[in-house]
Amino acid sequence: MKILRVILGDQLSHDIATLDDCDRTRDIVLMMEVADETTYVRHHKQKIALILSAMRHFAAELVAGGYQVDYVRLDDAANSGSFTGEVTRAVARHRPDRIVLTNPSEYRVLTMAQGWAKTCALPVELREDNRFFCSQARFARWADGRKTFRMEFFYREMRRESEMLMDGAKPAGGDWNFDSENRKRLPTGKRLPKRHRFAPDALTAEVLELVATRFADHFGDLDNFGWPVTRKDALTALTHFISECLPSFGDYQDAMKSGAPFMYHALLSPALNIGLLTARELCDAAIAAWKSGHAPLNAVEGFVRQILGWREFVRGIYWYRMPDYAATNALAAQRDLPSFYWSGETEMNCLAQAVADTRANAYAHHIQRLMVTGNFALLAGIAPAQVEDWYLAVYADAYEWVELPNTHGMALFADGGLLAPKPYAASGAYIDRMSDYCAGCHYDPKIKLGPGACPFNPLYWHFLIENRATLVGNPRMALPYRSLAAMAPDRVAQITAEATAILDGLAN
Repeated sequence: MKILRVILGDQLSHDIATLDDCDRTRDIVLMMEVADETTYVRHHKQKIALILSAMRHFAAELVAGGYQVDYVRLDDAANSGSFTGEVTRAVARHRPDRIVLTNPSEYRVLTMAQGWAKTCALPVELREDNRFFCSQARFARWADGRKTFRMEFFYREMRRESEMLMDGAKPAGGDWNFDSENRKRLPTGKRLPKRHRFAPDALTAEVLELVATRFADHFGDLDNFGWPVTRKDALTALTHFISECLPSFGDYQDAMKSGAPFMYHALLSPALNIGLLTARELCDAAIAAWKSGHAPLNAVEGFVRQILGWREFVRGIYWYRMPDYAATNALAAQRDLPSFYWSGETEMNCLAQAVADTRANAYAHHIQRLMVTGNFALLAGIAPAQVEDWYLAVYADAYEWVELPNTHGMALFADGGLLAPKPYAASGAYIDRMSDYCAGCHYDPKIKLGPGACPFNPLYWHFLIENRATLVGNPRMALPYRSLAAMAPDRVAQITAEATAILDGLAN
């Protein structure tokens, strides 16, 4: 029996379930670069280049390992431009008895794959993705019957089941998380580590040229491309993070600094999300650094929580609630995404910096995403689907399973509190406290209203006013609503007038 084994662009793991029981003398491994996947949102040039280069390197490794690989390049003349079209063509070429693939990571691609049995008149076997700690069925058992989902409770179960950072039945260090120790502002003059980046080899250079030509009008620069595109390079990147960055990661993981997009962050999520690294080996490496005394517990627990906790949690919510999850809009946000999310042309320095970093690197760290670009979109009432398309397009690590819950639920509160206990809304004071952005800004975060006031300030209170009926009963919002209730009517009117002027001006 000949099997057509389909490997997608974010499944570049040699132990992926698709390759289990593969007969290398008979079975065909199909890999496809297709136009539809590069343009269903207008992906950042670096994101396209990362995936295509990593795919080509992975295919070469498979061939060297004795697999029979049918590789369809984006610029192949007969390329149909879609997964379904290329699977259909491959079936005609190879006449397999069945098709095998690991469950796609995005709902829309799963829907395509589920249609291949009818299109190709062949059995299609979809296998569980074995690269996660928590299966979809396991998450469903945890989620069933809950009205709201809280990562902290899920995370504790994952800690117990994996036995990571546990001291018997208790958490290492006596606490389940050390988030309160991970919120320091970066001290003035503190030296940041030089980050290990990877110079393009000949194959990557070929891909960069293709992307520069074919996607010239897409967002983003290619000049700074330095992502690992092989497992070997990804392991080097992991070693560099553990050695040079992890010890200070915990203290400063929420800090932001002008001209320093990477700080102490791992920069491993692009490699992790396409399969060049595994979640377990990242956690194991960090825990080993703690046990050896190289890194403190607050740094290691914070890193493990992002992977074993948050990453698994948002994937679980995605599959448990799709496809209906994406359509929710609890705050009825309808405003269009401002053009400065693409151009970076705004006098708000924090937003200009975040967009510039994103354009240059296809990357911004989680606080830039949540508390700068996400916070502004929340306060301004930007339509969730438009914000989500932007995040999905511009970041090298963005795939819908991880991007959608993070944006929809965490940043925008569009799910009404299913994922997050409250909207992560903040005024300019938060950005001033956690960054040096405000020092170089046209606006002053200490001015609450009137000339020179940071736009985040009136927008924050206007957000509370506009969404009072929905949010006033949330216990986590009690303090700001008590403050709002104590405001003089003329001040509330001034907030409304200034915020409305800001929002009306976004179209320009």
